[in-house]
Amino acid sequence: MQVLIIGADTPVGLALCQYLEERDCEYVGLLKADCRWKSERQAKKSLRRSNCDFVVDLRLQAAVDGGIRIHDIDVDRCLWLARASQTLKVPLMQLSSARVFSGLEGRPYREDDYPDGSSGISQLLISAESILRDNCEQHVILRTGPVFSPQGINVVTHMLAELQVGNPLMLNRRELGCPQAAEDSARVISGMLDQFGCGLQAWGIYHYCSLDITNCYEFAEVLLAAASQYEEFPDDAVQLAADADEVAGVEHNLDCSRIKNTFAIKQQPWRTAVAGHVKHYYSE
Repeated sequence: MQVLIIGADTPVGLALCQYLEERDCEYVGLLKADCRWKSERQAKKSLRRSNCDFVVDLRLQAAVDGGIRIHDIDVDRCLWLARASQTLKVPLMQLSSARVFSGLEGRPYREDDYPDGSSGISQLLISAESILRDNCEQHVILRTGPVFSPQGINVVTHMLAELQVGNPLMLNRRELGCPQAAEDSARVISGMLDQFGCGLQAWGIYHYCSLDITNCYEFAEVLLAAASQYEEFPDDAVQLAADADEVAGVEHNLDCSRIKNTFAIKQQPWRTAVAGHVKHYYSE
């Protein structure tokens, strides 16, 4: 099975390409710059040229985790891609985010929970998911926690860059979530693709995130401890914001029972990946 990876230069895209290469799997990678289609015709042409059996779209998830603004044209491209996939009869997987939910339920969200996020990013993600469901029969929506990586634009590279120039990180403990390493995302996607390639017809929405729930402040402390092996940082490099506990928190946690029961994919802890990511970052 040949896979078309849209957003091959995103954190998950880089990890997925490497993961597939190590397993001698065939794929075609399109960079983000090559996916800025201006019409549905261009999107369809990209799919036809790739001669692929499955499409994985990583663009929106990477934008959300990288703090990159999502525009209406990005959602339009999701529509064009969904229609092209339907016409060419090629299954399409779209990476989404736990941020389609408000985080106010205080429990892990299931796939059948109503996506009640009200922010601009949430609404665009919800629109993209709806477009895929309505326009492509063989679709998969994989909602994930925030992805971190030593490459590309994400929380790890941002925090380490700030620490290196001496900017203290002022963080809070209000927003809870389950981050996951990019290579863990690649493992999950590859595992799903293997089973779809064997004929599994389990289309729909799935959730995956790491085992351990945390917050920005705690994540930064773990990252700082790993980075301190490579250079010295002041004692106040990571600080708790003054208003850290004054506002009610939100919890973007996902129930991952369905992906486990359908694909036998188990959750992995995020902490074990941090040291390796920091080592990779400094080696670069």
